[in-house]
Amino acid sequence: MAEEPVTVWERPERGARGPAPERSRAQIAAAAVELADAEGLAAVSMRQVAAKLATGPASLYRYLADRDELLDLMTDAVAGEVDLTTPLSGDPVEDLLALAVRSKEVHLRHPWLLDIPTEPLRLGPNGLDHLEYALCALAPTSLSEQSKMQTIGLLNALVAQFARAELGGRRSPTDRQRAQAAYLMKAAATGRHPLVAEALTGQAASDAASRPQTQFMPLLHRVLVGLTS
Repeated sequence: MAEEPVTVWERPERGARGPAPERSRAQIAAAAVELADAEGLAAVSMRQVAAKLATGPASLYRYLADRDELLDLMTDAVAGEVDLTTPLSGDPVEDLLALAVRSKEVHLRHPWLLDIPTEPLRLGPNGLDHLEYALCALAPTSLSEQSKMQTIGLLNALVAQFARAELGGRRSPTDRQRAQAAYLMKAAATGRHPLVAEALTGQAASDAASRPQTQFMPLLHRVLVGLTS
């Protein structure tokens, strides 16, 4: 009978037999995170991480089944950077907003997080702590358990999207982006799309207010008020 599949978190770091492990999961995760921070997620492979640890690629397979498990370690390691020691105030909207700010800071420090394949169950110990904290923040609401999970999922998606937009805004516009902006303004000036023209004019007049880092708190506040009311 085939063995039931288990996650990296359920397997002991050291087997019952064989030599003691030379590396811990925390060391492997730290090396992989450092590599991704410097060169992006595409640079992270079992071979590259092994080289950073001054060991052979085959040795990593004593700890991990494949690269997906390496991504699990990395994702959970940086999830542990989100401060969950801040006491909850009892106001679900304010508490989740504060959590979102701290979570976005982690995304900005580790842009490769945005390239991690989305898996709703990619949760390790730190990820579970994060989820528990968010659920505690929602405890004062009358939302069903399903609605609470949906609210947290949407919040996490918005955090990632705003982090992506903010990181993109730090780069100089490409020729393609400049051409797209010019096309929109020309198209709006034809008079065929008066509402689009009005919206674009208003956006241009309040450029600073339309930046992702400025919009983040007000928009999330509106979303959370609507979801938790």
